[in-house]
Amino acid sequence: MTSHEDILQLIKDIMLEMFEIEPELVTLEARLSEELDFDSIDAVDMIVKLKELTGKAVQPADFKNARTINDVVDAVFKITND
Repeated sequence: MTSHEDILQLIKDIMLEMFEIEPELVTLEARLSEELDFDSIDAVDMIVKLKELTGKAVQPADFKNARTINDVVDAVFKITND
């Protein structure tokens, strides 16, 4: 994954597949807990899936400050491009 757009699409796919959140709701500005009803258990599930898909070491600490989809995209970008 080299671009933010690719990562955003991956996140949309995961959100639909795992949490039944429609892709049109998954925007960069969408707030995880307030708008998408995304809780800490969901976050752990997503981290496991991201680790599986990227083959990179993904740690919960990498996402502890994530509040929006953009924060998640930025964190995944950093992990996959380090």
